[in-house]
Order: sequence, then structure tokens, then C-alpha cells
Amino acid sequence: MWCIGSSVKQMVVGVTLLVLTAGCNALQSNESVRVVQIQQAWELQPGDTIAGHPVAGSLGDISIQLDGAKVYAPFDGLVQPNNVGECVIFSSPDVPAYLFRLCGMSRPRLGEIKQGRAIGSANYLQFAALRRQPDGKWAMVEPASDILQRTLTQP
Repeated sequence: MWCIGSSVKQMVVGVTLLVLTAGCNALQSNESVRVVQIQQAWELQPGDTIAGHPVAGSLGDISIQLDGAKVYAPFDGLVQPNNVGECVIFSSPDVPAYLFRLCGMSRPRLGEIKQGRAIGSANYLQFAALRRQPDGKWAMVEPASDILQRTLTQP
């Protein structure tokens, strides 16, 4: 068994305390907090909750902390793999002008799915609502809270 001498132990503890103290001091700053006003504001903001889950980020993809909770189909639809990371796309004839991109899913269920059935689960879900534009491209838009509610709760 390998043993560390007491002077080496003391040196390791001292260096560790020095690094931790320096790290804590580095977080303190004389710089003032900069407040940036963003012209575009979405209804959901970090710190809000949806279906009992905290929103971790917004204004683009909405990040929701789920801690392994299930994600449900908000309508009858189709779940397809997406070319962006580990994301899937949910589409439905009930809302043909919209696609929903779901990222962070664990083992998502692909293919046709009925409303209220579990698509998968996630620790953090990144949810994006995309609306078809007249030129055929898709633009990210603010998702409606009721659609998110339906995605996070079983009917």
C-alpha cells in the first residue's frame, strides 16, 4: 500500500486550501453587474415553472428541468429523428404549420404516436417551436404554454 508522509499530506492540504481560497476570491469582483434589456421578451422566463418543472432557460429553445420525468405527445403525431444533435422532431396534422424540436430525450419513441403517450424522458428538455414561413423555411417562435403543459403532463 502506498502511503503519503505527513509533511506531504500537509503540503497537499495547504495547496488545496490555497487554490480553493483563490478560486473563491476570483469570483468576487469590483465590476458592477451589467443589466442587458432584450427587446424580445417571452412569457416563460428562467425560474418559472411549467407542469411543476422549473424552466432553466428561454428565448429560443425553452430548457426545462425534468429530472428524468416523461415527455408526452401533445397531439396525435409523428416523432422523427432530427439532424441536430440528439433531437427529435414532433409533427402533427392538428397543427400543420408547426414542428416541435425536442432535445435531451433519453431513448425517444420514434414513429406514429397517439396524444398523451410517452415519447421518452429527459433530465433537461430543450423544447423549440418552429413555424413554417411563406418561403418554406422554419422560424423559431415562442411556444405556447398550453402546448408545453400538454407535453409535460399526461391527459
